[in-house]
Amino acid sequence: MEHTVTIYLAPFQSITTHTYRKVYAAHFGGVSKYYTPFFSKIDHDTRLSERKLRELQHLDVGLPEVVPQILSKDPGEILRFGRICAGMGFNELNWNLGCPYPQVADKKRGSGLLMYPNIIDEILEKVMSAIPLKFSVKCRLGYEDKEEIEPLIPIFNKYPLHEVTVHGRIGTQLYSGMADHLKVALAAERLKAPFVHNGDLMTVDDYNHLSSFIKPAAWMIGRGILSNPFLPEDISGIVSETDRMKRLRLFLDDLYFNYRKDMNDRLTILNLLKEYWDYLETWFSDPLKIKRLIKKARTFEEYEDAVVKIFQSYHSTPYRTDQER
Repeated sequence: MEHTVTIYLAPFQSITTHTYRKVYAAHFGGVSKYYTPFFSKIDHDTRLSERKLRELQHLDVGLPEVVPQILSKDPGEILRFGRICAGMGFNELNWNLGCPYPQVADKKRGSGLLMYPNIIDEILEKVMSAIPLKFSVKCRLGYEDKEEIEPLIPIFNKYPLHEVTVHGRIGTQLYSGMADHLKVALAAERLKAPFVHNGDLMTVDDYNHLSSFIKPAAWMIGRGILSNPFLPEDISGIVSETDRMKRLRLFLDDLYFNYRKDMNDRLTILNLLKEYWDYLETWFSDPLKIKRLIKKARTFEEYEDAVVKIFQSYHSTPYRTDQER
């Protein structure tokens, strides 16, 4: 297996927080760039709330790059946030044109803006002439129709975008159905900016299949990493002699205690952990029973007891421990 695969961790609202990124990078390899969940409502006074500043915390020196993401249809807001990020030492800002949820898309933000190529062109013209750091775009094939990507390609090609990430679904699909990887591959061939693939890369087999006909500059993986934290290492051929159940347990304990420290022991931490376990449960042999155990936890003690029981009673699914898969 190649050791030169470039993998990015996709942004997941409320899951891939600064705490998650910090802990994941300390326990697992294979990811070279982390994207923050999107930021929005950047006020004119250019001052960020304490919560937003906390989410922009850098990883320690020597660990992978972090890229903030902005969800906006206002070039002024994008530039304000870009200046803030540049001032904090970030090298890149990513524009979210992929969020599929109706409460976002109905306001012509995220993937809802993909139906309006002229507006995207106008925004890019204003932003690219003044942005103080590298600017990249993350989008879908469209919102209502995958052909919506077609008029966007020449628009993207007009500007010196750092990268263009394309997810192979349309917005109205949310995350259901199949991604159209062939359509993505055809679109990528015509993009001038480096292309990043996103969508439905859940296993090493998926990577082997997709890489047989898609040749991106990088692979952005979200659900695949949340479901299997070892996936980037497996794709990259990074081998660890440490038992995977032990490594996963150490990671989860570290994540849990860092959340408690970073969020001052607020019980809302359990909601974040439960959302994460909605993906991670599939790593184990009986996801439904694990879901029930985690969902029942109402206190920190109950959560800790549930994790102990999971690691005592369940094992990883066979393909999760197979380094060739």
